Amino acid sequence: MLIGILQCGHFPTADGFPDRTYTDLYSSLLANRGFRFRTWNVVDLEFPAAVSQADGWLITGSRHGAYEDHPFIPPLEDFIRACDAARVPMLGICFGHQIMAQALGGRVEKYAGGWSVGLTDYDFGDDVVSLAAWHQDQVVSKPEAARVLASTDFCAFAALAYGDHAMSMQPHPEFDAEAVRLLLDTRATGIVPIGQIETARANLDRPAAQSEAGDRIAHFFKEAHRG
Repeated sequence: MLIGILQCGHFPTADGFPDRTYTDLYSSLLANRGFRFRTWNVVDLEFPAAVSQADGWLITGSRHGAYEDHPFIPPLEDFIRACDAARVPMLGICFGHQIMAQALGGRVEKYAGGWSVGLTDYDFGDDVVSLAAWHQDQVVSKPEAARVLASTDFCAFAALAYGDHAMSMQPHPEFDAEAVRLLLDTRATGIVPIGQIETARANLDRPAAQSEAGDRIAHFFKEAHRG
């Protein structure tokens, strides 16, 4: 099964850390589960010609806001709506979660309650899983067609489903401890409150449910592809 990765931003690099792209992170998360990957850098206006160019689509995170005025956002929203209409399997992560909601009738804002950073517990109803968070923006009004899959006290719409063909989530299951450490070192200072930075650093050694999330995502893609 070919997963098309719609890369909406570039993962940061820094001395002392391995250079990794979102493609690297997602292919690692979903390794040995029967997938192939191809990336389109939509943030640089590189778009697929049609939704049929992959068996399923994965929309990545980004440092940009879904509500901001960037050239790649309107065509990405059009692509999301085309995928939804054609019922092509689609998964959004963080920014991907937000832009899917916005494109399909929800609302995204820079949340007045502040940031969620580091390992966070998400209630999926049947299970509570710990995954990395990195966001201030969040979905504050979900699309009418979406149903809530997961939430936290901070983020009411932490994961959404659209029928059986589309799913999105606010946390970053692809982020391991080194990815979070890199973000804390390169993007947190002066933006994220110091107390949250310290808490996130203190929790870096706690295990995240990456394998479980990878299984959940793989199951979604395979079941949605079967139709």
